[in-house]
Amino acid sequence: MTKEDEFKLLVSGYYGVIEMDEYKLKEYILKDLEEYIKNFVALNPISGYDYCNVAEEIKDGTPLKRKLQDSLLCLRRINGPLELILMVKARLEEIK
Repeated sequence: MTKEDEFKLLVSGYYGVIEMDEYKLKEYILKDLEEYIKNFVALNPISGYDYCNVAEEIKDGTPLKRKLQDSLLCLRRINGPLELILMVKARLEEIK
């Protein structure tokens, strides 16, 4: 996986968690994901890469199902709460 693809996965997962309104503590998880993404960017700089533009494209152009799938990968990376992981899986089942 390239650095660009990994960044896209992280951002997509972030927006997937944003969609989980039924999880009351999502603000804390979003903060953790935001820090994880910032650290990733700091450790893996990509010259000439427009991070903000790519993030906007992902926000507007990625289907909800993909965002939720990516959020599962991101939540595992940050050791996210099992309750949220189960909620995301249930939401994915509803979409199918």
